[in-house]
Amino acid sequence: MATPTAQVRSFRKLRALAVLASTSLMLAACSDSDPEPEEPATPHVDAAEALAAALEEGDLTSAPLAEEDATTAAEEYEQVLGDLTPLVPHSVEVTWSSTPYEEDDGSMAADAALTWTWDVPGTEQDWSYPSSVHLVSTDDGPYVADWERSLLAPDLGDDGVITVEQSEAPRGEVLGRDGEVLVTATEVYRIGIDKTHIESDTWEDQAIALAEALEFDDPQAYADRVLSAGERAFVVAVVAPQDAPEVEDVRGIDGVNLVSDERQMGPTEYFAYSILGRVGPATAEIIEASDGAIAEGDQVGLAGLQLAYDEQLRGFGGLTISVTSGEESTEVYTSDAVEGEPLRTTMDRELQERAEQIVDGLEVPAGLVAIEPSTGNLLAASSSAASNGWSTATLGQYAPGSTFKVVTLLALLRAGRSLDDTVSCTETLTVNGREFDNYPGYPESSIGDITLEQAIAQSCNTALMSERDRISAADLADAATSLGLGRGELGGLGYPVWLGSVPTEAEGTLHAADLIGQGQVLASPLAMATVAASISTGHAVTPVLVDTEEFRETAQAEQDVPTPLTETEATLLRQAMRAVVTEGTASQALADVTDNGDLIAKTGTAEYDGGTHAWMIAVQDDLAVAVFLEEGSDGAGAAGPLMAQFLGGS
Repeated sequence: MATPTAQVRSFRKLRALAVLASTSLMLAACSDSDPEPEEPATPHVDAAEALAAALEEGDLTSAPLAEEDATTAAEEYEQVLGDLTPLVPHSVEVTWSSTPYEEDDGSMAADAALTWTWDVPGTEQDWSYPSSVHLVSTDDGPYVADWERSLLAPDLGDDGVITVEQSEAPRGEVLGRDGEVLVTATEVYRIGIDKTHIESDTWEDQAIALAEALEFDDPQAYADRVLSAGERAFVVAVVAPQDAPEVEDVRGIDGVNLVSDERQMGPTEYFAYSILGRVGPATAEIIEASDGAIAEGDQVGLAGLQLAYDEQLRGFGGLTISVTSGEESTEVYTSDAVEGEPLRTTMDRELQERAEQIVDGLEVPAGLVAIEPSTGNLLAASSSAASNGWSTATLGQYAPGSTFKVVTLLALLRAGRSLDDTVSCTETLTVNGREFDNYPGYPESSIGDITLEQAIAQSCNTALMSERDRISAADLADAATSLGLGRGELGGLGYPVWLGSVPTEAEGTLHAADLIGQGQVLASPLAMATVAASISTGHAVTPVLVDTEEFRETAQAEQDVPTPLTETEATLLRQAMRAVVTEGTASQALADVTDNGDLIAKTGTAEYDGGTHAWMIAVQDDLAVAVFLEEGSDGAGAAGPLMAQFLGGS
């Protein structure tokens, strides 16, 4: 006897065979000789769906409307919905249609129901309502809709319109490393001299007193601004958090006024300004470009990441939607404000503040960049006030001078040279009739036959330029790419970045100059910090600032270079840069920096139009840093002390 399980299997098999036989009979009945019947024509439904699509798109030019209604429909659409459509996306669907029927005049007619759905951002509760449309076909022509104002919204009457009031949403914060808040809504005082509070003959003295209390570099410059303003002017000197120490310091100064306000601020008024940007009232250009989404008085991003990510950070204000007719207004929908989403970055607040304190007061454009080699995280990027808002740190394009010699060294290593090989460091070198020399003060003891490592440590120009026939411009460019340099304006990272340019073709004097970081080679401080980070970690680094999975994936893809850096190459580059610290050009500048035996560096000086750029790159632990001054005596003397101050934490 079969078991119960076997009986079940047998039954299932018989049922499957029966289904298969039935299916075969059906297929036979539906052979090519008996084609499937066509779907019946539904011109009334097609017309209703065409109208729904036109209402959804907001373009009624091709809608199935009577010719005499087309102009009125377009005008009333804008009148009724013009305040709402820029703010909230919507859809219109046909949810029912009648069977066509004959009207008294012999024309055919049909009715359809439409459903409007307004997808209010940040809430799952949509605003939805029905409307109905009457469709008519005369003399077997196409179905057209009878235009009614009520098609757009309920209870409009003859002159009703949809009005919208929108409250301001809390702006999303800018976050740094480990979620630390960098920029948030802050209660502040606008601190300045109010000329109506004191006699005119004391304006200058009190302005100077305020500027001195705030430790301005040039108190007279602020006093001059006060004097040149109108007789009843309030001249802001600084905006500071209400709990800032300087608030109490200035309260007792005659003429000083403290005006309460709220600002999106970091620890200081201009924290990371050239990168993060700022927030303020929307400009006329921003309002016009928003197609109604932004109104006068709205707070929006005006520069930097605050502008680039404004839609994300701005959030969505609470809505009160009303039907307004004359002086009467009836609320039909309300929603709460939706706070903007935070923008996550890799910036380290403490390091950024330290960088700003070091470079901000410099009288020349300057930049300081710090990268975490192990992650590629951009921890700090500060540009001096003399950069006038331009991000010299991440976008500057300057000859990197001798900091580029680490790239030249990599190319020479790949050409078969070793650090112990002898090279000739002469006082001068003539290439195609042009004479090159070493930097002023080059040590006499390092002239002559020296090792390649010593040439890097002492930064001998002529020694490296004499090796020009061993490596081509293409070799140099390939070595640069292996260290993350030469990728220009790199997109896809979510922030403005320029990672330098290195020519693939150069000969004669240009090629010789390229070997020492002049000629046609250009870099930003960010690019040279990337070089230092790449040497530290042993592969090409791509600096990440906007901390999202998308941008990290882009950065990871950018690290796949034609000729990857090997660990042996990275070790030799670190060895040469270590010699720069222990016995070379950075030995004095970095002498007071705590050194556990892993501090490495390279100085750089680049000549331009009678002036000199000053550079230094360094790595300490898991921190790669580049310091740049557009004008400075030399890398060791001008950039070196700033590097020591940053690494020393003072």
